[in-house]
Amino acid sequence: MKRVHVAAAVILAEDGRILIAKRPDDKHQGGLWEFPGGKVEEGEDVRVALARELEEELGIQPTAARPLIQVRHDYPDKQVLLDVWEVSAFSGEPHGAEGQPLAWVTQRELLDYEFPAANRPIVAAARLPTEYLITPEGLEPAELMAGVRAALAQGARLIQLRAPKMFDPQYRDLAVDIQGLCAGKAQLMLKGPLEWLGDFPAAGWHLTAEQLRKYVSSGRPFPEHRWLAASCHSAEELALAAQMGVDFVTLSPVQATATHPEAQPLGWDVARELLVGCNIPAYLLGGVGPGDAERAWQAGAQGVAGIRAFWPV
Repeated sequence: MKRVHVAAAVILAEDGRILIAKRPDDKHQGGLWEFPGGKVEEGEDVRVALARELEEELGIQPTAARPLIQVRHDYPDKQVLLDVWEVSAFSGEPHGAEGQPLAWVTQRELLDYEFPAANRPIVAAARLPTEYLITPEGLEPAELMAGVRAALAQGARLIQLRAPKMFDPQYRDLAVDIQGLCAGKAQLMLKGPLEWLGDFPAAGWHLTAEQLRKYVSSGRPFPEHRWLAASCHSAEELALAAQMGVDFVTLSPVQATATHPEAQPLGWDVARELLVGCNIPAYLLGGVGPGDAERAWQAGAQGVAGIRAFWPV
């Protein structure tokens, strides 16, 4: 069965809302919502196909677009490759040129709509930012609080509280305080024993590679409305993350780092190869900074993650 190549767009309004469309009842996956787009013709450039489809479906012309995620999915009756781009600017006024209902929704409201199974990673990618801030270790709680405050003021939207050398009660107390700081501004990701999950219902959880291996057979430890991430360093660990149903991963180390000097860097080319067929939003980590976001997008990643290069204090 030949895989159908589809160009799709996560189209953003100036206020950050996202445009979705309802599939006709008589089409494959009919009646469900989708991100606008359509089939890439044989030999056609993906960007050309995307522009053509958006003109035909919505009457708009994209003027700023960048790769977001590629998803390969096998339905019982069809295999698809969804080549998804984020369209952050366009000309024209979007309308259902083929009679299809449209809706502008917030990132959070995306969870209220039913999408085809292949779209689940796209919904996650559409809700995630380009940068993932990880807190440095060895800082006192007051220093961490000050740094998180400064990061939030600078627009950080996804923060992992990483403090491996802190004793448990201190980490838990700090997590409560930082969760309060992040409320309504950023998604906080915590690390630690899964026994703590019930104590921090608003936080997401970032699994270590060791936890991923230990718990993968048990499946996802909480419902889909709560963020679950995992640290990955190989194709095997990416496969385990997919099996567990995590929402996003970090892939590291891309380059040599001071934090883990003993780790063998993957390099950009290997990272790109590992992300082909990954189907999960991935942040590249290790020796990268905010200035590497464009390169990460071209490698198939959601964006970049880091500690030193991202920490504001």
